[in-house]
Amino acid sequence: MEKAKDTIVTLSAHEGTHLAVAGGNYRVLISGAETGGAFATIEMHVPSGGGPGPHAHPDFQESFYVLEGEVEVQSEEGIYTAGKGSYISIPKGGIVHGFKNKSDHLAKLLCVVVPSGLEEMFLEIGVPVRENEFLPPPPLDEEGLKHIQEVAQKYGQKMYPPDYFLKG
Repeated sequence: MEKAKDTIVTLSAHEGTHLAVAGGNYRVLISGAETGGAFATIEMHVPSGGGPGPHAHPDFQESFYVLEGEVEVQSEEGIYTAGKGSYISIPKGGIVHGFKNKSDHLAKLLCVVVPSGLEEMFLEIGVPVRENEFLPPPPLDEEGLKHIQEVAQKYGQKMYPPDYFLKG
């Protein structure tokens, strides 16, 4: 019996799963379920002031390509302002990093995660929304923060306090 061939995955500019995550609108373009766990690709629309705080994921390589706007990427290695056309690759190993859109304009990023799995965290913590719909980030009271940390840990990610990079 012959093995069935994998099929090509295509999405129009408006298809995909849209999620409100941390104030942004993330669209899962392809998930690990469609790549045999090899990788996932997420389009991230990050409003002014948005972006994830300090975190690390030792088992994922994460790459970003800036499609529009700019973000400030902060890591244990320093600060880098990534504008349109910039590329950032966070290697496996657990480097603490995060990014913020410090501009007045929407930033659009293409994120590739190898292997897949991080998109599953977004699917669990995110809220389904329409294309270009932005919800305010959920309040990070003690209970909300504990929930986010538990879900992040479930998917191999560790969260750090917002002032992590100011210490030391």
